[in-house]
Amino acid sequence: MMVTSRNARPSLRAVSDLHVGHRGNGHVVDEIHPTHPGDWLIVAGDVAEKIDQVVSALERLAARFERVIWAPGNHELWIGRDDEGMTSTTKYDRLVEACRAVGVDTPEDEYPLWTGPGGPAWVVPMFLFYDYSWTPVAGQSRAEALAGARQRRVVASDEFLIDPAPYGDAVAWCRERLVSTTTRLARLDPAHPTVLVNHWPLLRDPTRVLHHPDFALWCGTDQTADWHRRYRATACVYGHLHIPRTSIHDGVRFEEVSLGYPREWNRRGRPDPLTRQILPTVAAPQVRWVRDGGGTPRIARPEDTGPYVEDER
Repeated sequence: MMVTSRNARPSLRAVSDLHVGHRGNGHVVDEIHPTHPGDWLIVAGDVAEKIDQVVSALERLAARFERVIWAPGNHELWIGRDDEGMTSTTKYDRLVEACRAVGVDTPEDEYPLWTGPGGPAWVVPMFLFYDYSWTPVAGQSRAEALAGARQRRVVASDEFLIDPAPYGDAVAWCRERLVSTTTRLARLDPAHPTVLVNHWPLLRDPTRVLHHPDFALWCGTDQTADWHRRYRATACVYGHLHIPRTSIHDGVRFEEVSLGYPREWNRRGRPDPLTRQILPTVAAPQVRWVRDGGGTPRIARPEDTGPYVEDER
């Protein structure tokens, strides 16, 4: 099914954190459809943990959209019982091969050029990981920050479920990804802007609204703080935080496009439509937050008129 309107134009759309293997989210792929035959879809990670679930979801989406572009999240890298004998690095390689087999672009492929409305712009799916540099206290060492997080029992499951071998740790894997990605970005024709896509946010600022500040340790790296300027971004797309919103940094739109878990979106609502239009640019934020009668932030419904909650949940 395709939802179209009389004035529909092709658009570049995005979504992330579908978690289709999670009870209550299995149906969400059925709800994602293009608004025009020429629509492209960015899927910014955390489709599922199991390879077959990831590939099945992406293959179904690729049958509906003109092009699907995927970047991995931490959940795709988790090693479970179905992944015996694999490391997270070899699992990523298998996912890349499987995506290519169903016609889905990955961070290892040539970056496609969106030439539809709002373009031309390079669509750049990346896999950059994190390096524990977003410590809760400025100047704090990574070792101290991790020890504090463990003491407060705020430790990401990545610590137990991601195996970065042959890299010694997440920091080393992150470093390699940064080097290889900057090399490729430097080769892009500078005549066109970019849409930078990464599961983890490129800036630390979006993590300021996290309920547990320690969790920022597993959310990104200081090394990408100027990438939206350095690489001429017209928009940056990310997920991971499960806080769908639009924020502006240095005049650049940052779009957090996640769905999240049922316990989250049942409580605070979910974007409607689920996919976010990235290009052409929409003047007003497509997701707004308000406070309910008890003062708890939730995603605004069409009938809500404010006051909107800015820069917080």
